[in-house]
Amino acid sequence: MRQPRSVKGLEEFGRVRLSESFFMRDFLYSEIAAINGFPNIPADPDLAIAAGKVLCETLLEPLQARFGRISVRSSYRSPEVNGFGNANKLNCGSNDSNFAGHIWDRRDAQGRMGATACVVVNRFIPYYQRTGDWEAMAWWVHDHLPYSDMEFFPKYAAFNLQWREDPIRGIYSFIPPRRGRLTEPGKPNWAGRHEAAYAAMLAEIG
Repeated sequence: MRQPRSVKGLEEFGRVRLSESFFMRDFLYSEIAAINGFPNIPADPDLAIAAGKVLCETLLEPLQARFGRISVRSSYRSPEVNGFGNANKLNCGSNDSNFAGHIWDRRDAQGRMGATACVVVNRFIPYYQRTGDWEAMAWWVHDHLPYSDMEFFPKYAAFNLQWREDPIRGIYSFIPPRRGRLTEPGKPNWAGRHEAAYAAMLAEIG
């Protein structure tokens, strides 16, 4: 598939169904692009579709099936959009760090395919706002889904959820007071099950 160059072409691209619940259009909106007039369209649509399908089928669909509707806060970024966001300190990492992440249509330096979406689990919000316990969701995902990386943010406990070939399976938080790395390979808490960390959450939100 060629990069869309017309309204009709972009409509057709946006209608590509990535999984039972998600379409490509769900992942293309960007505030940076909207305000600054950038087209946020993959240069390699086929790679973006392939990566997006695995992200949706293996991570987003199971997460939504377990906890109800999830909201996509931010997802695909073109290199132009992400590079502008990084240069202007708009909460975007470098392009190199986002290949096979938010930049779905570029493989990373090791040739791995991947895709990231920043999501909010709507039903989790009241529990998080009452307790501040973002780790409950982090450990549930860690125990149940084949993610590569998660990064948690203070507003609604939104988190970047990445699928990537050859996953790392690491969790980072920008939420005080426990800002930093929760787990990664080699840490004592990485292996095994963590049911105790999310038992209270499941008891409250079902």
